[in-house]
Amino acid sequence: MKNTFRKIATIALALTLLSSAGCSKKASANSNKTLKVGANITPHSEILEVAKPILEKQGIKLEIVKLEDSVTPNTGVIEGSLDANYFQHVPYLEQFNKENNSDLVSVGAIHYEPFGIYAGKTKDLKDLPDGAIVAVPNNVTNEARALLLLQQEGLLKLKDDAGINATVEDIVENPKNISFKELAPEQLVAALPDVDIAVINGNYAIEGGLHVKEALAVEANDGLAAKTYGNIIATKAGNENNEALKELVKVLQGPEVKAFIEEKYDGAVVPLN
Repeated sequence: MKNTFRKIATIALALTLLSSAGCSKKASANSNKTLKVGANITPHSEILEVAKPILEKQGIKLEIVKLEDSVTPNTGVIEGSLDANYFQHVPYLEQFNKENNSDLVSVGAIHYEPFGIYAGKTKDLKDLPDGAIVAVPNNVTNEARALLLLQQEGLLKLKDDAGINATVEDIVENPKNISFKELAPEQLVAALPDVDIAVINGNYAIEGGLHVKEALAVEANDGLAAKTYGNIIATKAGNENNEALKELVKVLQGPEVKAFIEEKYDGAVVPLN
């Protein structure tokens, strides 16, 4: 009987040591690991700041590099000065890869920012004049999104199969004879005094002091855009299984970050998990 108990105790100790070794191995894999992540200032870097102390407890130091444009975060990952970035959705990433022969991939989707139509010279969509000037983002994926929102509001009609690849060439009905002013997304808020209305990315609207509740129209939360344009953590192909990056995504999809997003942005940023 004593031998039996001794064997059981030995097995239990061995299992404990194996378990401890496994945990130690995981901890050491993340210990003193630094992740350098490029992000737009609002809301992405603000959301990353919430994740920072949570990751630090796990031995992961998060270094946030704040960037204001929509190209540098990707080129930084490609060149290796950044481990990952947080600013874009999958259609933009795929278009960037196509145009730059790059191999960026998504590690996980975190949140969705509804596009809005904001007032410039025209304060109500029903008063939009004939020949109105409408400012839209000048990159392919976001311009398509803007056109889909204008179609949602009955201001134009696109070809049935245009979808998320729509361009102004796909407009089949334009009853208001709208003229489009294509601008870099970060310039749209500043352009409002010079146009009738502008269709603006959620993050740039927030940075410009606009609120989604003040928008003349907003993308439907259950529409094509919400299903397609979730903002992601992106990295180089082959790096998506990096344990520290996977932990970053887990934290960003977790309850603490979700609560922060819902309280801070009041509908202008919507958590996807």
